[in-house]
Amino acid sequence: MKEEAIESPLKAFMKQRRMGLNDFIQKIANNSYACKHPEVQSILKISPPQEPELMNANPSPPPSPSQQINLGPSSNPHAKPSDFHFLKVIGKGSFGKVLLARHKAEEAFYAVKVLQKKAILKKKEEKHIMSERNVLLKNVKHPFLVGLHFSFQTADKLYFVLDYINGGELFYHLQRERCFLEPRARFYAAEIASALGYLHSLNIVYRDLKPENILLDSQGHIVLTDFGLCKENIEHNGTTSTFCGTPEYLAPEVLHKQPYDRTVDWWCLGAVLYEMLYGLPPFYSRNTAEMYDNILNKPLQLKPNITNSARHVLEGLLQKDRTKRLGAKDDFMEIKNHVFFSLINWEDLINKKITPPFNPNVSGPSDLRHFDPEFTEEPVPNSIGRSPDSLLLTASVKEAAEAFLGFSYAPPMDSFL
Repeated sequence: MKEEAIESPLKAFMKQRRMGLNDFIQKIANNSYACKHPEVQSILKISPPQEPELMNANPSPPPSPSQQINLGPSSNPHAKPSDFHFLKVIGKGSFGKVLLARHKAEEAFYAVKVLQKKAILKKKEEKHIMSERNVLLKNVKHPFLVGLHFSFQTADKLYFVLDYINGGELFYHLQRERCFLEPRARFYAAEIASALGYLHSLNIVYRDLKPENILLDSQGHIVLTDFGLCKENIEHNGTTSTFCGTPEYLAPEVLHKQPYDRTVDWWCLGAVLYEMLYGLPPFYSRNTAEMYDNILNKPLQLKPNITNSARHVLEGLLQKDRTKRLGAKDDFMEIKNHVFFSLINWEDLINKKITPPFNPNVSGPSDLRHFDPEFTEEPVPNSIGRSPDSLLLTASVKEAAEAFLGFSYAPPMDSFL
């Protein structure tokens, strides 16, 4: 009976998360006191948004001169969908799919994120998509951030050609094992903190840290992905007030719609570390309104089955007052110097000289054992490089062209050598 009591909220949590709770945020974003919004109760009964339809047999012609998008000096006019063999669906989102693809000429494997312009424009999300591209461009090969190889677009779709990472989502492994032992949780938290510290050094706040956005590579190292909610140009003492993120990980200042800064990422790190140690986020409730109230008002409760240093770091990271939060004074240096991470040699960590506590043991690029079958069993759309006639109208193309001006990107030629 006790086992069932634990299993039930855990299953409900997994199901709820998979339903795309980010859509809920859009509903409450304009409300001054989010946790009392009337949508909160009803959202749990709403079906997840339907995936934009990618299946269509009409070919996508290159834009005519009147439809030509000014892609800027970094564009790659030669990249096109037919350069790739699209092999498997490995992820899905509100605007499209992520596919495992093999480049025909290079025979290299990539994760190609294919997004529908129409769906993005409909939800007014073009700023987030361009933000993702901009952050990817700034990532100068940090070992724990996913890399962008190049990007391009057709009349109706955007394409990110990314590193292919096939060790599985941290969420996938956490779901299977329920929680991690402290040394394993510390290793992952240290690599995540290193990545966040690097983004902060570029004046970028990540804002959407959660296990689904944390991947493991084939050796078991952390790779952060999905930069759609990153906020650029946040100086050391700078703040922003956009209401966004994932409900279980929203910091109190975000819920209060108060200005927030890079310390929001350290709150999220605390929430993820807590989840790794305990199996659920720190203030989780199946009732979303209650969960929001917990985040705002409920004291942090820690069971006695972790070390004192783990308790101390969680209390520091999950401090409701952001001005007193661990990382508020000296950002990443405070996290590095905390006693919880005293066993970590940070130079060895950044150089990947520390053996990961878990090896995904993948046999090669075609080994998809760590991807959710919900994705991999789905047929690959036969229209990844195709376009519905209705989207080829001049007005639609013009609108999309203006929204995604300068999207395409090709790295310098020597980066292929």
